[in-house]
Amino acid sequence: MAKSTKGLRLAEVWFQRALWIIAIVFACFLIGLGGRIVDDLPRVENAPARDTFLDQQANAPLQQRLSKVQAQLTANSDATDQAALMLTAAEQDTQQAREAFRTTIATRHATSNAQQDPAVIAHARALEAATQRERAAQARIEALKQDRLALAHEHDAVTKSLSALNAQADDRYEVQLRKLELRVFGMRLLFTLPLLLIAGWLFAKKRRSHYWPFVWGFIFFALFAFFVELVPYLPSYGGYVRYSVGIVLTIVLGRYAIRALSRYVERKRLEEAQPGVTRRESLDFVKAYAQIVAKICPGCERPIDTADPNANFCPHCGIGLFNTCPQCQTRKNAFSRFCHTCGKTEVDGAGAAPALTP
Repeated sequence: MAKSTKGLRLAEVWFQRALWIIAIVFACFLIGLGGRIVDDLPRVENAPARDTFLDQQANAPLQQRLSKVQAQLTANSDATDQAALMLTAAEQDTQQAREAFRTTIATRHATSNAQQDPAVIAHARALEAATQRERAAQARIEALKQDRLALAHEHDAVTKSLSALNAQADDRYEVQLRKLELRVFGMRLLFTLPLLLIAGWLFAKKRRSHYWPFVWGFIFFALFAFFVELVPYLPSYGGYVRYSVGIVLTIVLGRYAIRALSRYVERKRLEEAQPGVTRRESLDFVKAYAQIVAKICPGCERPIDTADPNANFCPHCGIGLFNTCPQCQTRKNAFSRFCHTCGKTEVDGAGAAPALTP
């Protein structure tokens, strides 16, 4: 992997940035190719049609029966409307016949016999006929209402039967879709899991190699393929699969981080137990110089106070941080190769520089 840019030449800094751009561009091309492949994976098997899971032998008679009942309900509604119009007309005829009969009765002489009057008899018969038509219309409406009630019950029964058939079909359809999802997920997993395993091996073994931009580009591609191309298509099952993957990844990453921290602490403990000269020789001078400028001890990586002119050694591990130039006696960074005042090195001076460790 690339080193820190602190202490590097300007050209080196730009080269590092260019290499990171190459890594990202390489990852983008890999992601594009992988996305094309993953998008084509579900086409290996088409999703089944929902109607194929419906019991057609039971569904067809019910559908015919439902259509017939709906047609009968429509006819019943039309007949009811017509009967209502006939009843209204019969009621009006009855009202008019009743008024005419009353008027005829009122105009007869009190001494005359109304029951033998032809006009009275005619109006009475007309009233009776109108009354019978009104009663017939009311009876027709009641009969139609009874028929409609029976048809409504039959309609509800057929609808419930069809709903039960559809529910069974939906259950079978969901089961088949779940199996299809698992097959698609398995194909995606066969494609992405090896990439993730290869990326893990590259991260552990090759991330600091000479060709680290391609290593990191492949790692970015594998992470994208797994977490973007695969995880959104995980079958839910109440979240069990998604949470299980999250738990496993957390354990793996957490275990790696804990072991890395333990190794780091143990390595620093062993380094601090070595003599100062040995520790100084094992350090990278460019990195150590940059750490001192950042007020961090290059030996133990703890904070230090560089403003104190008398603080020439780390108070935590005792490694030498500052010494004096043998030429001009200027206090300087112990890890600088040249004096920042006179530009001389220690080998140019007449004597050796002060000791760097107690």
